[in-house]
Amino acid sequence: MDIFKFAIPEVIFGRGSLQYASICAKRLGASKIFVVSDPGVESVGWVENLLDILRKERLDFVYFNDVVPNPRDFQVHNGADLYRREEADVVLALGGGSPMDAAKGIALIVSNGGEIADYEGANMVRRPLPPMVFIPTTMGSESNISQFTVVTDVERRVKMTVISRTLVPNISITDPLLLETLSREQIIPPLFDSLAHAVESYVSPIANPFTEAWSLKGLDLLIRHIRPALEHCRLEDLEQLAIAGTSSGMAFTNASVGLGHALAHALGGMHDVVHGTAHSLLLPSVMRFNLPVCEAKMAKIGEIITGKRLRTDEATALAGIEALEQLREEIGIPCRLREILPDRTMLPQASHNAVKDICLLTNPRQADWKDILNIYYEMW
Repeated sequence: MDIFKFAIPEVIFGRGSLQYASICAKRLGASKIFVVSDPGVESVGWVENLLDILRKERLDFVYFNDVVPNPRDFQVHNGADLYRREEADVVLALGGGSPMDAAKGIALIVSNGGEIADYEGANMVRRPLPPMVFIPTTMGSESNISQFTVVTDVERRVKMTVISRTLVPNISITDPLLLETLSREQIIPPLFDSLAHAVESYVSPIANPFTEAWSLKGLDLLIRHIRPALEHCRLEDLEQLAIAGTSSGMAFTNASVGLGHALAHALGGMHDVVHGTAHSLLLPSVMRFNLPVCEAKMAKIGEIITGKRLRTDEATALAGIEALEQLREEIGIPCRLREILPDRTMLPQASHNAVKDICLLTNPRQADWKDILNIYYEMW
């Protein structure tokens, strides 16, 4: 058997665990905490709750909220400038994938210098980052678990992926109570991101027995709890989805992702498409593309999605893919790229951008820009 490496943060999970944010920051040596969030999280009161927790422990902090969905490179640089001026020493992020990715970018720049574009790709980071405590307010991105950060290069209109073990936060705190303020519309895109993490990490050529177990655990929980969570928004189901997200996060941070993420990043960089929405459109097509080279694994995925094993691996896999498409239609989200893009003239350029994405290296089947363009056209 090969030698495997499995890296995750210290994970704190449970209702009310937000209260441990100050204790965790103190344990990491905080004297001035750099808190990163966004106006959306502010509007539901979680930022003020967190700051109150820090105040009760007499912890000094500086707050940065200049973050938008698909965070921009200049926002990361502005945050790094503020961090330096305020002489902060621990990064605490509260929010969905965008605040957490921005916080990682800020931590990277203040410790390694330069610009965020200098670190695009894998293993380009040379020096350790400041200690990081991350608290997700959604399920799906799992930046609180992963060694990835994704930031938009505004000039090139490209979502840059940075991969480094140094980007794994020291501590992840997941409090399911934070999910209760999410609307149905806010829940849906991250769930498809989480589905993509589970599926793509499972079929990754660098998957191993540890990542495979967490991929399948995440997928199983997602399939069992998506519908009831969206129908009733019960805390019990949201909690299980948070466990699902954490599970698939532990898988993909160690096994990586694939073609679906390359395609989604290209659309996000050029047209600011919501990452999870891109996955809801593209994941079934990506699964069909990869099916010829990983039938047995795709059949296992199909069996979990449908609860049935058919006569052949191919039939079982295709049934799972079709069930995902039915789920998408049942939920009532876009089913075609033309529903979210102004026209298709940008798709050739998006295909060229996607083929350069580092996530493509861990797709089980090689794809060139023409293959990618065909997938985009198929979904138009």
